Amino acid sequence: MGWHEKATGFVPTMGALHEGHASLIRLAKSQSELVVASILVNPTQFNDTRDFETYPRTLEGDVAKAQAAGADAVFAPSADALYGGKPEAAPVHWGPLTHAYEGARRPGHFDGVVAVVELLFRAVKPSFAVFGEKDLQQVGVIEKLATERHPGLRIVVAPLVREPSGLAMSSRNARLSAQGTNSALALHQALWAVQHAAKDGEVSKAVQAQREALTTNLAVTLEYLDVLDARTFTPWNGGQEARPYVVVAAEVEGVRLIDNMPLMA
Repeated sequence: MGWHEKATGFVPTMGALHEGHASLIRLAKSQSELVVASILVNPTQFNDTRDFETYPRTLEGDVAKAQAAGADAVFAPSADALYGGKPEAAPVHWGPLTHAYEGARRPGHFDGVVAVVELLFRAVKPSFAVFGEKDLQQVGVIEKLATERHPGLRIVVAPLVREPSGLAMSSRNARLSAQGTNSALALHQALWAVQHAAKDGEVSKAVQAQREALTTNLAVTLEYLDVLDARTFTPWNGGQEARPYVVVAAEVEGVRLIDNMPLMA
């Protein structure tokens, strides 16, 4: 039986693997005969050259972690090889989904995400692909990409993985000091407070209160805290068909962190 005849689960990553990635690979393993993980620090999705240059590259350790979690193969092409020359990304205009929130703060980011995932899907030809809920807006973009260009491809969304403290797992956490790690917990606490308030129908009041708390927190530089429909990244209007999430982005010690929670637990 050849590679493409088996039910193939695909987990694309940018390396620097941690327990969050391992959970995606284990999920793929539980639903398929063959799991492929890819590792590529994709230049077209970075709007900050310094961020791209300082992004951790730990291929040998990553391969070992991927295999330990259940990956049968690791696909680690160079960017030039995957793109077939100089990496470039065509503009994608999908309204707020690509241009609000992360899209607004990182211009061109989702152009790069769509470009690289499209190329990876074509190269791997998976039955389904697993993406982490932590990058919530990316999940929405990938779901739209799959619907429009790969209708037979199933997108599986894996739950966000947290440290025991509640901090969302991220490769960027390694850049925080112990004090910074502690300060970053304020993001998780703000999300929890809004989620908790939703039970009493006090969402907008809680959002305002948590925005103020994060804005006055000297250790945190808040970018946004909002409740929105995760399918479209437009403000949640209370509609039943929506997928409401509370999302936050902020800097702690110069490290940009994002987090989210479903509004209805």
